[in-house]
Amino acid sequence: MPNIKSAKKRVKTDAKKRISNREDLSGMRTAIKKTQKEIKNSNLTNAENNLKDAVKRIDKALKNGIIKKNKAARDKSKLMKAVNKIK
Repeated sequence: MPNIKSAKKRVKTDAKKRISNREDLSGMRTAIKKTQKEIKNSNLTNAENNLKDAVKRIDKALKNGIIKKNKAARDKSKLMKAVNKIK
């Protein structure tokens, strides 16, 4: 445990940010899985709606530095390609 006041504050803020990052990452993964499930079921309208949510969550994770640029591009590309395939 740190002794310096600013280091103690930093531990608290790091813990809060870690929780927030885990929630964002988990939500992103869930949105991707929901989209993939709808694609597998060939349900175009639900797949498109879930795709919008997944892209939004991927972009948010990218903006917050949770994932890297290439992973975001790769995930979005893979989902969009699959949705366009069932059209």
